[in-house]
Order: sequence, then structure tokens, then C-alpha cells
Amino acid sequence: MPEINDQDLISSMARGDTQAMKALYARHADRVYNTALVYLQVPNDAEEVAQDVFTKAWRSAAKFKGNSQVSTWLYRITVNTALSKLKKRKRKSFLGLGELTKEPTNFSHPETKLEFAEEQQTLYAAIYGLPARQKTAFVLSYIENLPRQQVADVMAISLKAVESLLIRSKKSLRVSLADYKQTT
Repeated sequence: MPEINDQDLISSMARGDTQAMKALYARHADRVYNTALVYLQVPNDAEEVAQDVFTKAWRSAAKFKGNSQVSTWLYRITVNTALSKLKKRKRKSFLGLGELTKEPTNFSHPETKLEFAEEQQTLYAAIYGLPARQKTAFVLSYIENLPRQQVADVMAISLKAVESLLIRSKKSLRVSLADYKQTT
């Protein structure tokens, strides 16, 4: 039996097929979670965002027009949901309802090799400090390894704008990482 493609799964979801939803989840859950984790750097928050992403995908499956790949659509939902979660964190911190540090302490991505853990923690802290659009371009390009055109599609900007954001993000990261090396 041939494997059903993502577009067909979305069409089935639009008709209320829960098995199609389970198949889409199985296919994309790890990538959605990992993307959210890089943004949020708190595993429980990333899991919550991943669940929200698939809930939103279920609810809006009928609205999916197929103008982009399903993975692009899911990345867009993931990025927007993760950024919204970060904004809520900042509001809570501003209102004194919760603590938010500019750079999460000791975050290490679960897929990081132990011998590189300290360097990865420093890099992820620097990524966390990037402005939202730079962070999105960097994460999707260099961590998720998406083609630049797909990054542009996810962000709904031009390819040239993505390249510009990547140049600025790399420059900001160089400065942040150089500052870190000077303080250690």
C-alpha cells in the first residue's frame, strides 16, 4: 500500500479523519517539537507549543489551500505559536507574574553530544537573544536545514530578505559569542 502524502492527509483531516491527523502528527511531531524547543528552550513549553500546532492544523485543515508544502505550513504555525509563547512570557515577566531571564541558563538541546554541551549552551543562549525575525531565519536555515526558499515561504518574505536576516543574525551571533569568550 503506497504511503499517503501530506496534502492528502490534510484533505482527509478537513473531512474529520482522525487517523489522518495521527499520521501527520507521527510524521512531523519531532520537527515541530525541536523547532519550538530551540525558540523556547524549555521542554514543557515546547511540548505545549507542539500540541497547539497540531490542534491549529486540525482546526484549519479545511483552509489549507495547498499553495505551499504542508511542512512549510506547519513550520509557519510552529514559529508563530512559539513567538506568541515568548511574548506571553515577556508580558508575565513585565507584570511581575513570572520570571524570565534574557538568556535561559544551561539550556542544552537533547540531541547535543555531551562533549559539545557547553559550547551548545552558549550558542543557544546567543540564538535566544536574537530579534524574532533573525532568530526565525537562523533557526529554520541552520538548525532545521530548510532550503532558503522554504524559509522565505515560512516567513512570507522574499529570498533576498531571508539572506539579509541571515547576514545580520550571523553578525549578531559573532558579537555575542565573542563577548562570551572575552568574559570566560
